[in-house]
Amino acid sequence: MNLEEIDKEFVLHSYGRGYVNFIKGENATLFSEDGTDYIDFASGVGVCSVGHGNKRLADAICEQAKNLLHVSNLWVIEPQALLAKRVVELSGYDMRLFFANSGAEANEGALKIARKYGQLNFDKKRYKVITLENSFHGRTITTVKATGQEKMHTPNFSPYPDGFKHVESIDDIYLNIDDETVAVMIELVQGEGGVEPFKKDEIQNLAKILKSKGLLLIVDEVQTGVYRSGEFLASNYYEIEPDIITLAKGLGGGLPIGAVMTNLKDIFEPGDHGSTFGGNYLVTRGAGVVLDILEQEYKDRAIAKRVELFNENLERLAASLPELFSSTVGLGLMRGLRANSSEIQAQVIKEAFDNRVILLKAGRNTVRFLPPLTISEDEIVEGFKRLEVALSKVGV
Repeated sequence: MNLEEIDKEFVLHSYGRGYVNFIKGENATLFSEDGTDYIDFASGVGVCSVGHGNKRLADAICEQAKNLLHVSNLWVIEPQALLAKRVVELSGYDMRLFFANSGAEANEGALKIARKYGQLNFDKKRYKVITLENSFHGRTITTVKATGQEKMHTPNFSPYPDGFKHVESIDDIYLNIDDETVAVMIELVQGEGGVEPFKKDEIQNLAKILKSKGLLLIVDEVQTGVYRSGEFLASNYYEIEPDIITLAKGLGGGLPIGAVMTNLKDIFEPGDHGSTFGGNYLVTRGAGVVLDILEQEYKDRAIAKRVELFNENLERLAASLPELFSSTVGLGLMRGLRANSSEIQAQVIKEAFDNRVILLKAGRNTVRFLPPLTISEDEIVEGFKRLEVALSKVGV
């Protein structure tokens, strides 16, 4: 049996896979088993923040693996404590962290924090969380229901947990707050929902109003966090102070890690929440090195320069092809091209791959770009050169 046959025979069919077998990566370039190179404008859906094959990250993983991988959270874990301190300091917020294994788990933790806050701080328990249409918060039963995309709420997995209200806009949030509402959960840039950033003033106003009502603002930064927006957190860019923030994806550079951080520093007590693997030696040691690399890149303005160059190329491409694209969207190195139809979106992604550029699909007919934050100028230039050739083959 070849690899495709083995995969189809033994792995549950939960993904619409491609069957190119990648065996090596160098920064934003991937290599298949036959030696073909691809410019990766996806970075494992925003995960490989310091690129593929990063030597500093690999060395740290190997060194840690030789000593300790895991002892459980029944004991203090030095790199976990140091990583928590580092994330808090980089965020600029006075918070504590809980480490999990994924973004969905981080969001589950955020919802548990909100529910407990609603139990402890009101005469009548508050438990409802308002989220937005086109949002995406995970694929567990609870986070699927928190996700504001009706297509995700199929009867196959029902009944779903109650306590969620999905609304169309920020203005609609205010109309739907009732005496059981405890929190609003929002992505500042909707990733799966179309790489759509919200206006800064409306987010700042939302934060102010929720605070005045004693309600929590949960910001899902699973995709926007760890310099993806150009700042350490998109919350920093929006100049707000959320009550709860969730992180994952780029924090580990490819290692499975999630985190929920909150200013409700004493909300959990032993037994309230837990994770066998969350924040173990291996992943927190690696994530610490990821932050070492990206913090220096940020200070040197290397990330800002890449954002500028990438966006210049994207804007030029969109302007030259109005028959394909209506606009560019996004923030930092979380970008999108809004295609004029879903058919064009699909053609663009296919032709790009055929011309050795990896792109992603997102909602609202968006072609999504999430390159490694360390992508080189040469890789940006080469990627867009290949993309231009690919787009010349897209029919209208």
